[in-house]
Amino acid sequence: MELELLEQKIEYSFRDKALLKTALTHSSYANEKGAGTLYNERLEFLGDSVLGIITAEYLFKNHHDFPEGELTKVRAALVCENALYKFAGEIALGEFLFLGKGEVHTGGRNRPSILADAFEALIAAIYLDGGMEQAKTFVLRFITAAQDEAIEINTDYKTKLQEVIQKNPEERIEYATIREEGPDHDKRFIVAVKLNSNIIGEGKGRSKKQAEQLAAKEALRLMGL
Repeated sequence: MELELLEQKIEYSFRDKALLKTALTHSSYANEKGAGTLYNERLEFLGDSVLGIITAEYLFKNHHDFPEGELTKVRAALVCENALYKFAGEIALGEFLFLGKGEVHTGGRNRPSILADAFEALIAAIYLDGGMEQAKTFVLRFITAAQDEAIEINTDYKTKLQEVIQKNPEERIEYATIREEGPDHDKRFIVAVKLNSNIIGEGKGRSKKQAEQLAAKEALRLMGL
């Protein structure tokens, strides 16, 4: 019944339920159960590659103006452990994992590395059970929602703005945090970019770095660039 609930969350029903269980099984659980118990490390290996090609193809087809360097940075941001950990959290994947008792007691259901690996294994399981199109449908559900933030973080608007300003040597820009909003676990930073003490753009982000990039982006937009 629990696996059926996960299938509802991922919007995919497995023909081979054993494949799904393997994707959710951590090595610690297999070690406790003994020889013959399959676990998800091999699926994780395959899922990493399937995730990579789906993400690369999507970015290649949908961002024609991105050079190779920017495509690489954005893809890396979308397939890194932190991103996969967040994706896993969106479907409460930790609740469905088969973990050894030790892992359960030490917080394994919320450990980023375990959740990220299980998410990759789940991608591989869908791929093996239903083919590339089913895997793509599942992966793009997360990638398309997360791409904007990944692009904002990895596009260097600050450098672009600096290059524009440097054409006039007497001009100077600086970034200043105006305020912070939200609780510590979900804080937002509001940053202003100033040209000779005059605010020319503001940005709001989950980190000061992201907020600075968005402030620079706003400044470039207002300059018509």
